[in-house]
Amino acid sequence: MAAHPLDNPIWQSLAHRHRDLALAHGEVLRYPAEVAPFLGVPGPGTPLQTGLDALVAPGESVYLLGAVPPAPSGWALQNLGDLAQMVCDAPLAEVPGPDFIELGDAQRADVLALTALVYPHYFRPQTMRLGRYFGLYEDGRLAAIIGERMGPPGWREISAVCTHPDFLGRGYARRLMAWLANDLLASGLIPFLHVSQQNTRALELYRNNGFRTRVEIPFWSLARGP
Repeated sequence: MAAHPLDNPIWQSLAHRHRDLALAHGEVLRYPAEVAPFLGVPGPGTPLQTGLDALVAPGESVYLLGAVPPAPSGWALQNLGDLAQMVCDAPLAEVPGPDFIELGDAQRADVLALTALVYPHYFRPQTMRLGRYFGLYEDGRLAAIIGERMGPPGWREISAVCTHPDFLGRGYARRLMAWLANDLLASGLIPFLHVSQQNTRALELYRNNGFRTRVEIPFWSLARGP
């Protein structure tokens, strides 16, 4: 049976939708560090040493999803636990609320300030190159955002679902999520996302708004020694 593309979403995205962004050495692919800290391999049998040496700087850490090869000498592979990989198969009910806009260079500083506050580990200065991002402003402040990230063929990841703590409880994340999920479905793409099992608030939000867990997928960090 052929592997499901979401079993290896980082490599699938780098090999297809984001191939123009991908840095490659043999079959090992990664995003530029200023875009995203993710690296992908075709499978657990892929030789890693030369690819990693060429693509990852001394002292740098990258992150992987799914089955991965053993770490070569001089590298530290750490299992960060399983993430819930959730998908949305059917349109969601529209959530009323304030208007929102597509975010671009003019809003980049606002996006980086919000993600540094509530989503600090994986959002980088050029992460917005990965796809579309949308945001909702309240009283001149960026209150909530949502965006697209990985994209295996036929699928599109929803990511960076962030609400500023001053604006929690107003339904802004639900509004943005319902709109983006429906927009992707209408374009023939199935939305998916990843969320930590410990993030119970987000898990509840997604489960109550049309997403179901497809699998629990292993999440890893791989650090190169200095």
